Amino acid sequence: MTSQVLLCNNCFFLPIEPSSLKSSSYVRKLQRSTLIRTAFSSKTLFASPLPISKDKGLGLTTLLCNAGRRKPNVLATSSSAEEGDGNIRRLLQVLLWVAEGIYILWLFLLPYAPGDPVWAISSDTINSLVGLSLNFFFILPFMNAVGVHVIEAPVLHPMSEGLFNFVIGWTFMLAPLLFTDRKKDRYKGSLDVLWGLQMFLTNTFLIPYMAIRLNVADKDYTPSNRSQLQSVMTNGAPVVGLIGGTACLISMLWALFGRMDSNFGSIAERWQFLVGYLGSERLAYAFIWDICLYIIFQPWLIGENLQNVQQSKVGLVRYLRFVPVIGLIAYLLFLSLDEEV
Repeated sequence: MTSQVLLCNNCFFLPIEPSSLKSSSYVRKLQRSTLIRTAFSSKTLFASPLPISKDKGLGLTTLLCNAGRRKPNVLATSSSAEEGDGNIRRLLQVLLWVAEGIYILWLFLLPYAPGDPVWAISSDTINSLVGLSLNFFFILPFMNAVGVHVIEAPVLHPMSEGLFNFVIGWTFMLAPLLFTDRKKDRYKGSLDVLWGLQMFLTNTFLIPYMAIRLNVADKDYTPSNRSQLQSVMTNGAPVVGLIGGTACLISMLWALFGRMDSNFGSIAERWQFLVGYLGSERLAYAFIWDICLYIIFQPWLIGENLQNVQQSKVGLVRYLRFVPVIGLIAYLLFLSLDEEV
């Protein structure tokens, strides 16, 4: 006869005729049967002959399962993973806050780094900073070059101008990335103000943001509305990328070939100036720190916001994000506000 197997947690019931219980051949045949597998798993529960108990009154044969009930470990695994993620998050926050302390102490307050600390800044450094700011994105030099002399551009070494505008161009492009960061609302201050200050003091404000965005999200979290500045910068992200990328490219070319008529020397001589400049000016020395930190923060932020990129370009941006400046330009060019979450 054909018997159906009735499954419970640890045993199987085979409804059979009571007369078949007296048949030793049936028992032997049953014990030599193939391994029984559960309907919900491909793993064998037992590989030894099954012990059989008979219940003549009910006409049932009970096959006892030697395998114990599997205990669910999904919750334990999930809890362990969350605890591990929490430990990594806290470690990263500690490292970022330590980096912020070192950044401020070493670059602003202590007298050991090249150049003057902020409390002993020289007039020459102030004049250099003002001149570099006036030549922001080389607007004044280019205006003077085409005959527009509303304001005369200060004449500074092209290496210092190139370094300054390269970092500012990179910082300029970070705005749409910060404004579309999926963790931006964990920072309770104004992102507009933060980015504005970042344009002048760079990582003094970006490092704390990177630490704060690692906080645990509020349970009653609701996405904030974009400000007017954020809307302009995000809607025009491709334009921001082209402007910032062009500024970075011109900065490198200007550093090597700018003001060739002003006796700033050959490329080799300009390189020698740059080495001395980094070793004597606190501002230039800080720019090198900023470049190194941007190289870390750019792939970090882009990697956590790939959901904002056009679906067909995610793979490209995922790899390019590690290339300084280029990866950020790619993110801005392929930013899709419709896919932002």
